[in-house]
Amino acid sequence: MTTPTQPDSRLEHFPISFFAMVMGMSGLTIGWEKAQHILDLNLGVTPWLLGATSVLFLTLVILYGSKLMLYRQAVLSELRHPVKLNFFPTISISLLLLSIAFLPLAPELTHWLWLAGATLHLAFMLYVVNVWMHHDHFKVQHMNPAWFIPAVGNVLVPVAGVPLGYVDVSWFFFSIGMLFWVMLMTIILYRVLFHDPIDERLMPTLFILIAPPAVGFIAYSRLVPELDAFGRILYYAGLFFTLLLFTQAARFLKLRFFLSWWAYSFPLAAISIASLVMFERSGNDFYRYLGLGLLTLLTGIILILLTRTANAVRQGGICVPGH
Repeated sequence: MTTPTQPDSRLEHFPISFFAMVMGMSGLTIGWEKAQHILDLNLGVTPWLLGATSVLFLTLVILYGSKLMLYRQAVLSELRHPVKLNFFPTISISLLLLSIAFLPLAPELTHWLWLAGATLHLAFMLYVVNVWMHHDHFKVQHMNPAWFIPAVGNVLVPVAGVPLGYVDVSWFFFSIGMLFWVMLMTIILYRVLFHDPIDERLMPTLFILIAPPAVGFIAYSRLVPELDAFGRILYYAGLFFTLLLFTQAARFLKLRFFLSWWAYSFPLAAISIASLVMFERSGNDFYRYLGLGLLTLLTGIILILLTRTANAVRQGGICVPGH
């Protein structure tokens, strides 16, 4: 009797956090583009990675668009949720990351992807901050590193924005991102140090701590031509958080699989690309080897994530209430 309604039921619970997969895959694509440029090689992987990421993004847009049309109340519920709310900007961030990935190959497409991503992200940012300011049900226990996601999107804008000629607009978004990084970092530390531990399902989001300074360094390198003190502060802050979280590897390895595991991917991509940029700026071979090593690790992790996600979807462990 329930068989005919099963597909609809799963679509109703299709989570917005699925778009974090696009962030991870885009980061991997951009990372390999950068590595090939650094090594002066063409391994032929870029078209495959870019094609797979684009197909993934379009598939998720179609699925979530179908959910919006058929189960609008479920989407509105996510928009009001203290955690899920912060994953909606992953859509605009995906557009921005795709614009960066397409930059060496299709500048015209990059332009339109960037315009769409930057405009949509500003809209999401204004909405999210309005909800933060005028909520009536958030508690400090709801705070987790996923709240950084809207801020990270702002910091990404200059990476393609500056080459496209939008320098002032890029500074505008960069400033917003850095401002909210500092503010949210203070609240996150307060929440982690003085309140109950973060829920097991959200533990992987601690890796998002790496992203704002690492992406900030990449963006700042677009805005400022030389490696200065502030650039070094951003890079080493990202590197410190990477080391801090690596010392907790045993804790993360014990976690059950949730879709939140994709939070491992984009931050690792960000610090690997930042290390390759640091090599370009400093000429120190240590950063080249560090960046390539982190990129290799990221590649293995994403293969594991793709396998675990496919298995979870096949076994009905995702797109269910409460996941």
